Amino acid sequence: MIALAQRWFTLPRARMGLDGPFCAGVAVLLTWGLIMVASASVAQAEKMTGAPFHYFWRQLLFVGIGGVAAFAAFLVPMHAWERKSALIAICAVALLVLVLIPGIGIKVNAARRWIDLGFVRMQPSELARLALIVYLSGYIVRRQARLQTSWKGLLMPFLPLLVAGALLILEPDFGATVILLTVAFVMLFLGGARLWHLIVLMVVGIGTLSFVAVAEAYRVRRLLNFTDPFADINNGGWQLANSLIAVGRGEVFGVGLGTSVQKLLYLPEMHTDFIFAILAEEFGLVGVLALVSLFALVVWRGFLIGRRAEAAGERFKAYVCYGLSTWLGLQALINMGVDMGALPTKGLTLPLISYGGASLICVLVMLALILRVDYENRLLAAGTGSGGASRRDGGETAPRAPRAPRTMPELA
Repeated sequence: MIALAQRWFTLPRARMGLDGPFCAGVAVLLTWGLIMVASASVAQAEKMTGAPFHYFWRQLLFVGIGGVAAFAAFLVPMHAWERKSALIAICAVALLVLVLIPGIGIKVNAARRWIDLGFVRMQPSELARLALIVYLSGYIVRRQARLQTSWKGLLMPFLPLLVAGALLILEPDFGATVILLTVAFVMLFLGGARLWHLIVLMVVGIGTLSFVAVAEAYRVRRLLNFTDPFADINNGGWQLANSLIAVGRGEVFGVGLGTSVQKLLYLPEMHTDFIFAILAEEFGLVGVLALVSLFALVVWRGFLIGRRAEAAGERFKAYVCYGLSTWLGLQALINMGVDMGALPTKGLTLPLISYGGASLICVLVMLALILRVDYENRLLAAGTGSGGASRRDGGETAPRAPRAPRTMPELA
C-alpha cells in the first residue's frame, strides 16, 4: 500500500510546467468570481445575517476547500480514474438516489437537490455529471468498435445515463439533465458513433425532454414567463424582468463595480444563478465580452490538451478533456443565455463566478483533471514516462475499430 501511494503521489517535474493560458484564464475567472460574489451579495447578506460580506467569506472558504480537493484529484493518475470509472458511476447514481430520500435530501423551493453536510450543502448532480463523464470516456475506449458498428454498442452507455437523467428529473433538475445528455452526445460523436444513430437518439431525446418540460405546470409557467416576462412582472416574470433590466442598465461600460441597483433585493438569486446579470450591469458589454472570452480561452485550451492526448494515443484522457470542457462551456453559455432572456430559467450556476460551495468545488476538481492530463502529456513529450498515466490501449484491451474515431482539428 505504501509503495502504491508513493508511485501515485510522486510527481516528476513536467517539461515547461502546466498550460499557462488555461491556468491564467481559470485564475482570472476565480478572482473575478470572488469580487462579484462580494459585490452582488452585499444587500442579501446584510438582510439575512447582518454581515455584508458573509457570502464572500464563505465563498473564499469554498475556494480553499476546492483547492485542496482539486490538488488531491490532480495527484491521482488518470489510469486510476479509468480503472475505477464504472465504480465511480455507480457511486454517483447512488448519491442521486440518496438525495431523493426524505430526511437526507434537503428540499428548497419544491426541489430536492441537496444533501446537508453541515458546513456545505452538497449537490449530487454536480458530482454525478463528473462521474458519468469519466465513465463514458472509459466506455468509449474499451468498446469503441462496438460503439461504431452497432446499436447495442451505442445504447449500452446510455443505460446509466438514462437512469441518472430520470433521477435528476425526479429532483427535479431539468437543466442538469440537458447538460448531461448534450455532453454525452458530443463525446459519443467524437468517439466515432454513427451520425445517423446519434440523430435518431437526439430526436427521441429532444422529444422526451420536450414532453417533460410541459408535463409540470411550473415548467409551463416558466416557458410562458420566458416569452414575455414583463406581461406578469409582479409574479412569475419578476426575476427575468429584473435580470433584463440589470443587463440593459449596463450598456457599454457598465455602471461601475459595486454600484448595481438590481442587487439591492430587486433581483432574486443575484449572487447565485443570476450573478451574470449583476456583472453585466456593473461592467457592461465590455465586461460581458471579457467574460465570454475568458470562458472561450479555458474551453479552447481544454480541447487542445485533449487533442494532444489523443495524438499521443491516450484516448481516455482525450475524451475526459473533451467532455469536461464541453460541460464547462455549455453550462456557462446556458447560464448567460438564461440571464439575458434567450433561454428559459434552468437554475444553473455560472462556473467559477456564482456563489455555491458544491458547484465551485466540483468545477475546481474538474479543472484539476484537465490539468492532470496536461501534466501527463508533458511527461510523455519529455520522454520521462507518463507519471502514472493511462496505458495507450486505454485500460482493457479493446478490439480494433473498423475505422478511426473522429479527432479534433488541430487547435494550435
